[in-house]
Amino acid sequence: MPTTEPGSERLELELKGMHCASCASSIEKKLNALDGVEATVNFATERAAVRFAADTVRPEDLVGAVAAAGYEAELPGTAVDSPGDGREAELRDLRRRLGVAAGLSVPIALMAMVPPLQFDYWQWVSLVLATPVVFWCGLPFHRSAWQSLRHRAATMDTLISLGTLAAWTWSVVALVLLDAGDPGMRMTFTLVPEPGSGSSEVYFEVAAIVTTFILAGRWFEARAKRRAGAALEALLELGAKDVSLLDDAGDETRIPSDRLRVGDRFVVRPGEKLATDGEVEAGHSAVDESMLTGESVPVEVGPGDDVTGATVNAGGRLVVRATRVGSDTALAQIARLVTEAQAGKAPVQRLADRVSAVFVPVVIGLALATLGFWLLDGEGATYALTAAVSVLIVACPCALGLATPTALLVGTGRGAQLGLLIKGPEVLESTRRIDTIVLDKTGTVTTGEMRVREVTGAAGTDAGEALRIAGALESGSEHPVGRAIAAEAARGGERLPAVDSFANIEGLGVEGTVAGRDVIAGRPRLLAERSLAIPADLEQAVAVASERGETAVLAGWDGEARVAIAVADTLKPTSAEAVAQLRGLGLEPLLLTGDNRRTASTVAAEIGIDGVVAEVLPGEKAREIERLQDEGRVVAMVGDGVNDAPALARADLGLAIGTGTDVAIEASDLTLVSGDLRSAADAIRLARRTLGTIKANLFWAFAYNVAALPLAMSGRLSPLIAAAAMACSSAFVVSNSLRLRRFRSQRAEPVRPS
Repeated sequence: MPTTEPGSERLELELKGMHCASCASSIEKKLNALDGVEATVNFATERAAVRFAADTVRPEDLVGAVAAAGYEAELPGTAVDSPGDGREAELRDLRRRLGVAAGLSVPIALMAMVPPLQFDYWQWVSLVLATPVVFWCGLPFHRSAWQSLRHRAATMDTLISLGTLAAWTWSVVALVLLDAGDPGMRMTFTLVPEPGSGSSEVYFEVAAIVTTFILAGRWFEARAKRRAGAALEALLELGAKDVSLLDDAGDETRIPSDRLRVGDRFVVRPGEKLATDGEVEAGHSAVDESMLTGESVPVEVGPGDDVTGATVNAGGRLVVRATRVGSDTALAQIARLVTEAQAGKAPVQRLADRVSAVFVPVVIGLALATLGFWLLDGEGATYALTAAVSVLIVACPCALGLATPTALLVGTGRGAQLGLLIKGPEVLESTRRIDTIVLDKTGTVTTGEMRVREVTGAAGTDAGEALRIAGALESGSEHPVGRAIAAEAARGGERLPAVDSFANIEGLGVEGTVAGRDVIAGRPRLLAERSLAIPADLEQAVAVASERGETAVLAGWDGEARVAIAVADTLKPTSAEAVAQLRGLGLEPLLLTGDNRRTASTVAAEIGIDGVVAEVLPGEKAREIERLQDEGRVVAMVGDGVNDAPALARADLGLAIGTGTDVAIEASDLTLVSGDLRSAADAIRLARRTLGTIKANLFWAFAYNVAALPLAMSGRLSPLIAAAAMACSSAFVVSNSLRLRRFRSQRAEPVRPS
C-alpha cells in the first residue's frame, strides 16, 4: 500500500453500489492504486476512509477512482440525502422486490414439487412467473455483475447472476427445444438429481427461489446493518435542536442550536438539553450526563463549572456561556472518534480481505471445472449444471466481508453509549495480550482535589477560629493545599477576615496580616525558621498526618503555632472496586506517582494495590513503562494529565480518563469519558468481547465455505439449499455481532429507552 506524507489530508467517502466484500476490495484496490493514497473501505458502514497527499491528489480524483471500479462515491457535504435516507430507500426497494419474488416463487415451487399440480403446460406458466423474478427482482444482481464485468472485475453478484441466469437459460432451452412436444409432461421434484438423470428437467424453481433467498438475505442484512449503526446515529442526534439565546438586555430569543457562536449566552431550563459545551455563568442545578458517560448519578454544577452539550438539565435554571460549538464540541469529537474506529480494520480482518479479493474468480473457475468434470464423467447435463450452479451460489464471500465490520460497528457503538471510546480496531488485539495495568494516582485513582482531613488546635486555641484565620490567609494562595484550606474555612458561609500584606514563600508557605495579626502558614520548617514555637500536641498531629500520607500545614501568630491542618487528596469512591475488577480480568495493577513513597503506599493499600512506583518525575513515567516492558510484561497505562501523555503513548495500551487533558486523550488508545476508574475494566471487557465476536464470525464464515464448496462440487447440494445456506451464513454473522448490543457495564447504568 502506498505511503502518505506526514502532511496528508483525510476524508471519508460515502459509497453506493457495494453488495459484498469483493466490491469493497475492488474499490480499495482502485483507491490505493493512486499515488500517495491510503484507503480502507468498510463494507458494513459503506464508507471509505482515505488519507491522501493533497499536493498530488484531489478529492475529485478519489471519486473518479471509485467510479472507475464501477461504483458511486460522494464527498463529505455533497450528499443530497443523509446516509440514513439512503439505507431506508434501499430497504424499501429490497422489500418491494422480495415481496414480488416471494409471491411468484411460491406457485412455481409448488408446481415443481407437487406432481398433482403439474397441469398441462405448467412449465410455460413457470416460465412466465419465473421471468420477472429472475430479471426484475434480480435486476440489482445483474446490473452489479454487468458493471463489474465492464471493469474487468468479479464480485458475489457475478456468482448470483451467473447461477440464476444459467438455471433460467437451461430451463428455457430444455422447455422449448426438448419438451415442447409433450405438454402433459409430469416430473417428480428432487432436491438433488441423480447422476445420469435425463436432460428434460426444467429448473425455473431454482432460478426463482435462489433469487428470493438471496433477496431475503440482503434485506435481513440491510436491516441488521442499520441496527448495528443505530448507536452512533442515536449519539449524533443527542444534541438539542434549538436554544434560548440570551442578549445583553436579558431578552431571550429561540434560535436553531447550530447558529450558536463561542461567547454566546443561552438559557437552559429544567428538563432541557444543553445546546453546546459551555461554562455556567448563573444558577445551580444537577446535570444528567448519562447519555455521554454512562453514569446514572447527575452532577451538581454552579457558576464557573464546565458543562457538556447534549446533557440534560435535571434541576434549576442555568445561564451558560458557549465555549465550544459545532465540530469542536465533546459530542462531535466522540462521534468522530467512533466513526474513525469503525472505518478501520482489525489485523484479524486482513486474511479475510485477501481471501475475498481472489475468491470470486476462483469460484467461477471451480464452477466451470465442476461442470466440465461431470459432463466428461457422463453423469448428464442436468446433474452437471446443478452442481455448477450450486458452486456459484453457495460460495459467496458475504459472511467473510461482514465478520469484522459488523462486530466493530456494534461494539464501538455500544461503547459510545457507555462512555467508552475505542480509538481503532488495532486496539482490540492489545486488550487481549495485556497482563499489567499501571494506574496514575492523581486524577485517576484519586479525585485530584485536595481536601482538609483533620484540624487540630493547640491547647487553649479554638480550632474553628484558627482554621478561619489560616483559611483567610491561604485564600490568596494558588497552591492546591492552600485552596483546600481556604475552601474548608469558608464552608460555613461566614465571611473570612480581611488579609493585608500577603506574601508567598516559594515551596514553604505564605504569610500576611489577618485581622491585625501577623500570621504564617506552611510547613513546620517555615514556622521554625520564623522562631514560632510548636507545641507538643501539634507536633504529634503533624507526625500522625505524615504516617497517613497526608500533608500537614501549621499556622501560627504571636510567636506560637496555633493549629495543625491535615490535607490530602481524596480517593475516588469506586477506585477499590475498579482495582478488584481489573484483577478479575487477569491484570496486575501497579500505582505510578510522583508523590512520596509514604503517601503512595497509603493510597495503594486503601485500594488493594501491592506494587507501587513512587517519586517518579513527569518525564520518567514513560521510562518506567519501558522498564516494565523490558521485563517481558505487556503494559496498559491509565492516566489523565499532560505529564501522562508520553507514558500513554509508550504503553501497549493507553487508556485516558476523559475528564483529563486533550493531549492525554490524543495519546491514548481508549478514552473513558467518565472519570470512574471502573470504566477501564468495562472498556477492556468490551474490547475483548468485540475481538472474540470477530474471531467467532471469521471462524464460522471460513468453516461454512470450507464445508459447503466440496458438497456443492460433488453434486450433493441443491442450488435451493445452497442459496438458503448462503443467506443463513450472513445472517448468523450479523446476528452474532448484534449480541454485543447486550453488553452491560459493571457500573450502575441508567435505564435507556428502547
